[in-house]
Amino acid sequence: MIYDRKKAVEYAQIWALGRNPNYYNFNGIGGDCTNFVSQCIFAGSSGIMNYTKDTGWFYNSSKKRAAAWSGVEYLHKFLTTNTKAGPHGTEMPLEYAEPGDIIQLSYDGNTFGHSLFIVSTKPEIIVAQHSSENYVDRPFSTYQYQRARLIHIDGVRIG
Repeated sequence: MIYDRKKAVEYAQIWALGRNPNYYNFNGIGGDCTNFVSQCIFAGSSGIMNYTKDTGWFYNSSKKRAAAWSGVEYLHKFLTTNTKAGPHGTEMPLEYAEPGDIIQLSYDGNTFGHSLFIVSTKPEIIVAQHSSENYVDRPFSTYQYQRARLIHIDGVRIG
């Protein structure tokens, strides 16, 4: 199934500077960045989640959600290894970025701790994020980090 990049980007542009009341705000307990990115991906995934108990990607409430919905490393693992329902992706060099993809940052060079959602790639990569500061159209070139990885969303599986 095709991942609707346009819908995912539209969602990001609507909710980057605010909070969708249908989702818990994880600021203060680890951050809201990956929760926001998951919401964007979900918007482009035709409402398909993966309810696999420990390794899926879903959100019902703050207490009933997969670790991959709101955890940086868990989202990476889910997207890059998922062979069942839901979105799936491939880690690629940054030059392959497209709107609707994800960038994850490592500030120490070892552990990845922040997720960004790509809203444009022209004239450069532009991202949206939730964190202690929210952005809707921030140039990726303004970030300071040790390592960055791109997760290109390849598509969505129904089951």
